[in-house]
Amino acid sequence: MILNNYLAYWWKYFDGIIAPSILATLRMLTASMILSFILGFAIAILLVLYGPRGLRPVPSRYKVIDFIVNSIRSFPIIILIVAISPLTRLIVGTSIGETAAIFPLTIAATPFMARIMENSLKAIDQQLIEAARSFGASDWQIITKVMVKEAMPSIVSGTTLSAITFLSATTLAGAVGAGGIGAVALNYGYQSFNNTVLYTSVIILFLMVQAIQITGDWLYKRIL
Repeated sequence: MILNNYLAYWWKYFDGIIAPSILATLRMLTASMILSFILGFAIAILLVLYGPRGLRPVPSRYKVIDFIVNSIRSFPIIILIVAISPLTRLIVGTSIGETAAIFPLTIAATPFMARIMENSLKAIDQQLIEAARSFGASDWQIITKVMVKEAMPSIVSGTTLSAITFLSATTLAGAVGAGGIGAVALNYGYQSFNNTVLYTSVIILFLMVQAIQITGDWLYKRIL
């Protein structure tokens, strides 16, 4: 009887509060990671292209892009979310809620992804690049058909790390009104002294991290 009562109590919170927050967290994470992957890839290409040992070195352009990337990365995520809230409100129409969280999360994740991809692309053996160039390959062909192809396992591994890192960022976004599992753990769990909600949220976050890591490892082995 006691167990049934507790399960009914747990299900009330899970069905009414926790389950919707899981979906909100997944939507925020998925949208921000897709956008940051695309933007980060573009920035990484520019860094590799214009870098000191790049395919077409242009130090002035590299320094500008490098400075912007480092500047954004220097902000703690929760400070960045708060600092750009006026810009978020201007672009999204609000600075509170799930949709509003995607913009600052993307801004925060993009330079992180750019650095991961840049390092992966720069690690490619220069002899492969020179061989491709000797066959008349263009810069774009070298990047897409040589560098990206060879760096893909490292990019997948780095993207997995980034996804896990920014899963925790969605919980920080929850602290400033973005919703998600982090907001539930903080507001309905910790601040309300409800250990059932708190520890259920913690277990769900643990399972999410495991799922991301397992998926990333599987993709890594598939393309290795």
